[in-house]
Amino acid sequence: MDEVVVQQKLSWIGLNESKINDTVKNKQLTKILLELIEILQRFIDPNSTALDRNVGKLLYQAATTYKAQIYSHLPLIVEYIAKKKIDTEQKLQAAFDYLLSNQSEIDLKEFESNCGVGVVISEQQISDVISKEIEKHRKELEEKKYRFNVGIIISESRKTLKFADGKIVKAEVDRQLLNLLGPKNAHDLSAPKNPPKQSKAVDINKNSISKESEILCEDIIELLRRVNFHKVGDNHKTDGYVITANTMRLLNEHKRLVGGKVRTRFPPEPNGILHIGHAKAININFGYAEAHGGECILRYDDTNPEKEEQRFVDSIHEMVSWLGYKPCRITYSSDYFDELYELAVKLIELGLAYVCHQKAEDLKGFNPPPSPWRNRSIEENLHLFDSMKSGKLSEGEATLRMKFTMEEGKQDPVAYRIKMTPHHRTGSKWCIYPTYDFTHCLVDSMENITHSLCTKEFQSRRSAYYWLCNSLNVYCPVQWEYGRLNVYYTVVSKRKIAKLIEEKIVDDWDDPRLFTLTALRRRGFPPEAIKIFCAKMGVTGANTAVDPAMLEAIVRDVLNTTARRAMVVLNPLKIRIVPSGTDSKSNVPIYLEVPDFPADAQSPKHSIPFTNELFIEYDDFKTDHSDTNFRRLTPKQIVGLRYANSAIELKEIVYDQNQPERIDHLECILHRIDSLPTKPKAFIHWVSLPLSVEVRLYERLFNHKNPEDPSEVPNGFVSDCNRKSKTIISNALADISLKYAKPFEQFQFERVGFFSVDSDSVPGGLVFNRTVSLKESSGKN
Repeated sequence: MDEVVVQQKLSWIGLNESKINDTVKNKQLTKILLELIEILQRFIDPNSTALDRNVGKLLYQAATTYKAQIYSHLPLIVEYIAKKKIDTEQKLQAAFDYLLSNQSEIDLKEFESNCGVGVVISEQQISDVISKEIEKHRKELEEKKYRFNVGIIISESRKTLKFADGKIVKAEVDRQLLNLLGPKNAHDLSAPKNPPKQSKAVDINKNSISKESEILCEDIIELLRRVNFHKVGDNHKTDGYVITANTMRLLNEHKRLVGGKVRTRFPPEPNGILHIGHAKAININFGYAEAHGGECILRYDDTNPEKEEQRFVDSIHEMVSWLGYKPCRITYSSDYFDELYELAVKLIELGLAYVCHQKAEDLKGFNPPPSPWRNRSIEENLHLFDSMKSGKLSEGEATLRMKFTMEEGKQDPVAYRIKMTPHHRTGSKWCIYPTYDFTHCLVDSMENITHSLCTKEFQSRRSAYYWLCNSLNVYCPVQWEYGRLNVYYTVVSKRKIAKLIEEKIVDDWDDPRLFTLTALRRRGFPPEAIKIFCAKMGVTGANTAVDPAMLEAIVRDVLNTTARRAMVVLNPLKIRIVPSGTDSKSNVPIYLEVPDFPADAQSPKHSIPFTNELFIEYDDFKTDHSDTNFRRLTPKQIVGLRYANSAIELKEIVYDQNQPERIDHLECILHRIDSLPTKPKAFIHWVSLPLSVEVRLYERLFNHKNPEDPSEVPNGFVSDCNRKSKTIISNALADISLKYAKPFEQFQFERVGFFSVDSDSVPGGLVFNRTVSLKESSGKN
């Protein structure tokens, strides 16, 4: 259409020059507008010089807000706008809502009733309703004045004034508030001060630790309560959902089968260990179901027999449970192999799939050649597909392809391929296996999934998802996509982690330097912290990449309130207490009661011995006393011992006879704190009659933020590894309260960091992994 004619038509409905210029940039919107204008001109003379301004405004709104599912009903909408039966935005939206819910047959009387045709709301009615709402909140209004949230009054009024013009309602609220409160003054116009943040007191004891965990876990659940996904059964109201003649019947049956409740699924492939990105998927799928009183299925997408193992199946279930979720049931895509095969046969019978002999290498690239076998007969395709199933064709000799072009331009995606590999569950029953594109949507349909939640990279497959369900005339779930979660300074690819293991850079899939979930658990990350981390990432369409320091800060905050304190010396220096008057100690130990959580007056306690032989950190002593910032033990400076109500004073340095430069031990005098004229400048941790333990300290595995980026790391991710990222201290000494610590139990080693018991521990041979360091203190010296 001529550009001038287009501008004239858009001008006729009331668009100004600026709006016209913006509109014509959007070709799809312009096309729809011109269609609606053509329909409008059946009811209104196009030669009339002035179109009613409200009619033009509603026509434009119809073009910009309608959903594709009701495209065929737009002529009805335009007719009602032209005849001024739909004369407000509210009535237009109500008309859209009705049409979305009543696709097949439209009862005009019911339609008119639902969208307020003939309903006229007088200004007096509006005034009366708003007056009642203002009266309800009068006391708070007089107290807060214009700082009161006026949206509450407007929202409550709209419930009664459903079809009233929103601008008139807002104007009347403003008028009545002005009468009640008078004009705004300088105080009303000034920005409100932020209320002081209230610190949350945490009662640290065995009963309240689980209560606090519950509060933390609710963060992700609360976030998912606010996510604006469709209501169960309202699939047809979502953007891009395809409506067929059977849609409403299938949706009604689906809603009956799920009892109106949300049903999601978490569908990992059991070919590797879950990583931090999967934690977001687990939380969103299980969390959304929990937030809405529904259920979540754990489904193993086991359609690739070459890479799947039972140990990965077990690990996935274990990690889901560790994060605090319980599947309503556990299923496998392989449970549905018989049904999927029958549906593939049906697709061939409908002429929508064919057996193709192009090789995988022929299909690579952006514009592969079309298949010369695309138009072979249905009978021949059925015969060949049966031959594939019977093992008469070899691997790579044939595939079953669907006659569909995906959004990304990929033509005729593969539905089935031949794999002569026994399956870990079905054995040798099958030699053909369905692909993700064929399996995913159909199993979602069979399991009556209400919300198919997946990461953003699957958005390009949504049209194939809808096409396949609708082509086979089965219930079609709604696919929603959210952004992936990535963490800097790591790799999560199964292939790349396997390479790190093969190169002996890391020990296994659960090496604490990795960001697999088993590795994070082994390192000591609490599941509550991972949930909070995922909640902080939000649920948006944007992919997120964050520094691991953010996750570590959350871990530190959680452990600060949940990890019991203990004293462990990593680099021991022996102290012998020598007699000095009344403060000398005997060899008989005294047992001290030490709080598990020193900041809490009601904390439970544990006992530790205190004898005349102690061990302190080597770094807590300096022979040079010239450093005035050093506040611990020197030849001229005493230091306090935590929890012992005592301080030690150096009497003599005893050197190792075999290594004269190495100190063997220090002989010190013990002083009671209350006997000293001034308190020591610092108090240090120590152990007596200790346990010998192994401590493993971990640093970042990679040196660069993006180890997979060739521009940052031109020689590949393996070259970026920090080969000194693991330090083993085999002679650390721990207080005896840790003797019966269990694997994955978490502790704060005072003044050192947070640590977790490693799964390598055995009775009499505890191993600890450093989870995170403590926050740096300005008074560390």
